[in-house]
Amino acid sequence: MITDRIDKDILELAAQSDRELEEIYHSIDRISLINSDRILSAFMENNVSYSDFADINGYGNYDAGRDKLEKIFASVLGCEDALVRPQIMSGTNALWLAFSALLRHGDTMISLTGMPYDSLQEMIGLYGDSSQSLKKAGVRYEQIDLVSNEFDEEAIVGRLRKNDVKLVEIQRSRGYSARKSLTIAQISHLVSRIREVNTEVIIMVDNCYGELVEDREPGHAGADLVVGSLMKNLGGGVAPTGGYIAGRADLIAMAADRLTAPGLGKEQGANFNLNNAFFKGLFLAPRAVSGALKTAVFTAYMMEKLGYSNVSPRYDEFRTDIIQTVELGDKDSLVRFTQGLQESSPIDSFVRIMPAPMPGYPFDEVMACGAFTQGSTIELSADAPVIPPYTLYMQGGLSLEYGKLSVMLALTKAKKKEA
Repeated sequence: MITDRIDKDILELAAQSDRELEEIYHSIDRISLINSDRILSAFMENNVSYSDFADINGYGNYDAGRDKLEKIFASVLGCEDALVRPQIMSGTNALWLAFSALLRHGDTMISLTGMPYDSLQEMIGLYGDSSQSLKKAGVRYEQIDLVSNEFDEEAIVGRLRKNDVKLVEIQRSRGYSARKSLTIAQISHLVSRIREVNTEVIIMVDNCYGELVEDREPGHAGADLVVGSLMKNLGGGVAPTGGYIAGRADLIAMAADRLTAPGLGKEQGANFNLNNAFFKGLFLAPRAVSGALKTAVFTAYMMEKLGYSNVSPRYDEFRTDIIQTVELGDKDSLVRFTQGLQESSPIDSFVRIMPAPMPGYPFDEVMACGAFTQGSTIELSADAPVIPPYTLYMQGGLSLEYGKLSVMLALTKAKKKEA
């Protein structure tokens, strides 16, 4: 039994957490109910039928189930239309599809959240020598850094008054940075300020890790385009692949033409036998997100009480995504904790995690992801660049029960300081 391998003091602290975190868990459940209501209503309004799960192959013409799925995603995300496809293989791929569909030679894009996530930097052309980067295609890139974890509104508004920017991008989640993730309230306020001075610029939000954490989405806050991965929240731990782009209908049409071909757009692209998994994953997503959030809260509580510094968010802080970070201080502690999570995974528990290069990242990484779907970060996973201050980025957990077991074992391993 896993509990037999967990340090006694850690077990006692976990029992204490059940009492102290009860109200926080209840607040997570309240948000889950609101989002479940929106999803169930969308299913009912779109008359989802068992026939919508039919296996469609080849060109994928006349896939009524795929079309209903995309209408439901659009509704849930507060958008006019959506593109939800297995051909979109990751959040990075979804972002690239959106950028390459909307930006042309001579256009300017601005990151409003400073330096973007590592895997986007080569895509943009900030490092590397890819012939397909946005910079190589003649797209101009600028960035405006956050100030004390807030948008630099005056700099943003001043820049956009020139009316020569095609697209601005907001990365809702922190990525591999020390900043906090951005709330829907912050995004909503900024969208309103932008629209006061510029009605044409496309406002795009990288929504990865944030879906269904709050009771609204960036689409409800006025974003023109919202992008994410089904390996994260909206896949519910069921979708085996896929990603989405949702937003204004004209922008979705452009992204669809880029995905398939001009003139084909959304009409082609077989979902094969995945409609059932996509529908079911979305239906279960509020509960999966709830499990991930509770696991993150539990982790923060345990690590704070055990004396770890720089735990973010703190266990009682407001959350807008499922990511939990903790600064472990040295390489050995980082590796041991990650190994403990992998050892308590349902899949590949026998794998010994070690630092290694990873495509799209500039540093060696450690990654624990013993998931039923490779790379599924709504299932419990953790990763980190192996560089000071050795900060671990943990996310996911389909249930609090499984999450608690994994985290307690990882803490036991870190406490023992065994290589």
